[in-house]
Amino acid sequence: MREYAGVHDYDGEVLDLSPAGVRAALDRLAPVGADPDPDPHDEAHLLAAEAGLRAEYELAEVHRWNPLVHIDNLDLACYAREYAPTQERAAARARHLSRWPEAVEASLSSLDRTPAPVATALLGGARGLAVGVDDAPALAAHARLVARLEHAAESGTPDCALGDDVLARLLGDPEGMPVDLGRLEERADSERRRLTERLAEDCDRYRSGATPAQLVPELLADHPDDEGIQEAARHLIAEVTAFTLGRDLIPDPGGECRVGAAPESRRWAMAMMSPGGAYEAEAPAWYYVNPPEPTWDERAKRDWRQVFSATTLPTITAHEVTPGHFAHHRLLIRLARSDVRRSLSSSAFVEGWAHYAEELLVEEGFREDDPRFAIGVWLEALLRVTRLACSLGIHRRSMSLEEVTHRFEQDAFLRGPAALAEANRGTYDPTYGRYTWGKLEIQSLRDEATGAWGKRYSHRRFHEALLSLGSPPLGTLGDAIGSTS
Repeated sequence: MREYAGVHDYDGEVLDLSPAGVRAALDRLAPVGADPDPDPHDEAHLLAAEAGLRAEYELAEVHRWNPLVHIDNLDLACYAREYAPTQERAAARARHLSRWPEAVEASLSSLDRTPAPVATALLGGARGLAVGVDDAPALAAHARLVARLEHAAESGTPDCALGDDVLARLLGDPEGMPVDLGRLEERADSERRRLTERLAEDCDRYRSGATPAQLVPELLADHPDDEGIQEAARHLIAEVTAFTLGRDLIPDPGGECRVGAAPESRRWAMAMMSPGGAYEAEAPAWYYVNPPEPTWDERAKRDWRQVFSATTLPTITAHEVTPGHFAHHRLLIRLARSDVRRSLSSSAFVEGWAHYAEELLVEEGFREDDPRFAIGVWLEALLRVTRLACSLGIHRRSMSLEEVTHRFEQDAFLRGPAALAEANRGTYDPTYGRYTWGKLEIQSLRDEATGAWGKRYSHRRFHEALLSLGSPPLGTLGDAIGSTS
């Protein structure tokens, strides 16, 4: 609410993530069906959001094993965006920091079963929380949290699998629909085959007779230096935005999007968007693009830089900025008319929309004379579908972390720390297959809209109808067609 919806009444506040605090928060949720929202879509959206919270904190008990929710609770990076005067944000940050000791004590009372792979994967993010902090009590509390994670990394269980039932609920409950994991795995396999075929076709178009195995390493090696990565991203923002608006795919999102490195606590991802919230004053958004860490060896740095190659950075920028996350958040503010739609987000829709936006540009002919853009889209899509397959493998106990890392190397063409980072993410982000799932559901709905609307169909009409729902649970997407037919 504080960061992504922009409800700054919560500035300086922390959650009580102790077992008792979580139980009390769950008990405050209204019984299912009580005091229904008069809008049927918003009621379904609310019910899905509440079901998702129950699945996450009551069934899966994420506060007991996943340090990420505790890291998020302490994270001060939300005060870096210029949504309010500097002095006001500094005061909120100071209040937040003063509450670190109580928040950490609550966290330590919960974090009693963190698997070793999860702790290992998140130690860097936890340590990064303290960068720029000089408050002694806060630093002492932070040190206790880091020590707990270090202990879990050394002696925690190696088993981080959630099991079929929990994974299915974590995926389906917040989306307002049941999930058949076997069927989802079949869809992932089918999508991977399609993407592999498209990748081969465009590699051959780029250089006749070249296979992906031969060509992709060469293309990925063509990247800016560390200083040039962010400058290249700035130029790409202008290009993808001009193309998207020129094709009338969405309304002009407006706003300002800046480019820079993420705060230390958020460098677990290679790139991410920090957008403006629906309830805050106009402020710049940030497209975080993270070069390799200076402390890495040269091989690790080289492997990381490949993510930002001239082939893949355009796709990442379309995903993070326009028509992806940045445009989505801007248009949500304009088109979504209720508090439910403006504040409660389906992660599968948010990521599915941005992933759908990448392939939309291929369909519309962005850089059609340069096959590298399409190749980049297929590579990014193979990464996302590999996440889906690997999340199923990790949490259904059919794949080891070593096998998952190899899968990212083989199917998604990642190397070194990039492949390992993706494998590790699957341990603490069990639903990170949502990118592909959300994209497939949006594409299926577009097929329905095309048939239902006939000659009245246009991409812009479909996209506006969809985004007027905000970030809807996947099980409610059909309301976009029904509301405008």
